[in-house]
Amino acid sequence: MQSPVIWLTGIPASGKTTIAALLMDYYKQKNLPVDILDGDEIRKTLSSDLGFSEKDRKEHNRRVIFVAKLLSKNGVTVIIPLISPYRETREFARKELPNFIEVWVKASVEECKKRDPKGLYKKALVGEIKNLTGLQAPYEEPKNPELIIDTEKQTPQESLEMILSKLKELKVLEINH
Repeated sequence: MQSPVIWLTGIPASGKTTIAALLMDYYKQKNLPVDILDGDEIRKTLSSDLGFSEKDRKEHNRRVIFVAKLLSKNGVTVIIPLISPYRETREFARKELPNFIEVWVKASVEECKKRDPKGLYKKALVGEIKNLTGLQAPYEEPKNPELIIDTEKQTPQESLEMILSKLKELKVLEINH
């Protein structure tokens, strides 16, 4: 059985990376094989040749899916905090990755503008960024994710607990609290 791929999708600053880090820490504390395929990090390396057009975003996501498939096949749980704005791409990931678990990390654009840890919304609002997902470029909300986390209502720790419960329910993680 392939290891799970936990795909955290949502607009910028919704909380994907924060939740991914907590989930990674949990797995490491349990000495379970895990890795994060962070969209920003992969853009600096494997996808450094790509921009932010729809075509380039889809190609970037395709590359992440390929690497996730390799890791999962080799027993590593993969955590992917990635905007992945297009349903079509996430559905492709679902077909390619046998234990794909889509988690919609949901927050309003207004809240994300307030958080804005990377200053992306600020740059977009003054015209330095032209196609920020959720603001100037589309984000297609998941239709049937395995889990929805509303980070305006749940703390990061509560979000982690929700994911761990879902993983246990799906029988891809045994939790001994």
